[in-house]
Amino acid sequence: MSDLALPAAAAGTARRAAWSEALTGWMLTLPAVLAYWLLLLLPTLAAIALAFTDYELGAGGLAWIGLDNFAELWADRGFRQSFANTLFYVAVVTPGSILGALAIALLIEGGSRGRTFFRAVFFLPVVSLTVAMAAAWQYLLHPTIGPLNAALRQLGLQGPAWLSDSSMVMWTLSGIGIWENLGFNLVLFLAGLTAIPRELYAASEVDGARSAWSRFWLVTWPLLGPTTLFVLTITMIRAVRVFDTVKVLTQGGPNKASEVLLHTMYQEGFTFFRLGYSAAITLVFLAIVLALMWLQTRFLDKRVHYA
Repeated sequence: MSDLALPAAAAGTARRAAWSEALTGWMLTLPAVLAYWLLLLLPTLAAIALAFTDYELGAGGLAWIGLDNFAELWADRGFRQSFANTLFYVAVVTPGSILGALAIALLIEGGSRGRTFFRAVFFLPVVSLTVAMAAAWQYLLHPTIGPLNAALRQLGLQGPAWLSDSSMVMWTLSGIGIWENLGFNLVLFLAGLTAIPRELYAASEVDGARSAWSRFWLVTWPLLGPTTLFVLTITMIRAVRVFDTVKVLTQGGPNKASEVLLHTMYQEGFTFFRLGYSAAITLVFLAIVLALMWLQTRFLDKRVHYA
């Protein structure tokens, strides 16, 4: 009997230890789980539900209206304008900031002096307050007292109204967006370049890749694939959610020429108090982000990861 009792007691002790370990694990993860539910999942579900109602902030009640908000979005010329402006911004900022950051990263990595200095200089916009930088841009781009137009006048050129010309404002905001994203992408590319083994460059040179251009295409670019994919994804998401510069510099004007999705969502929700309609815009925004993620996984991920 004693011989049988010992294994049973040992098994019981092991089960209690396993339960205690599992309970400890759940207790440690409970704050993160609660934060995820309260701060992310529940607000997302609430926004999805509100998108199908006519709820207005301060109203006594709400009614389920199905897809009426989305039908109104489709017919709303202002929303179509903001959607087109957002796509334009993404189409300009994404390649501009990625190619610019890659070129600067290659120049810094190829140099022998001042790497730390140039990294800090180009990363400065990332750690600066966006609103403060937007205010600085507002002064720099002022049509009469701005330094940029003053410099153009010294050259005998008439500077445009950078932020008040309907044909120019989105190009101007896109240029600012490239400047904002350049430093962040630069640091990521520098990390990717540092991780490439130097021996591969020596081997490619032995195999006949004598020029820097040949070594870039044979070694650098293929091995930067995962980094480039990550930078592409992050940059597109950051571009889609542009808001601060538009809010500070143009307020969506002139004549909605610089209206973007998040600014439209803000206006509808917190200026006109149409939270149901604003939630519908939020779902469109989330659909765009999810589409970008799907495109990354479906078409690009397998091309840059070698397993």
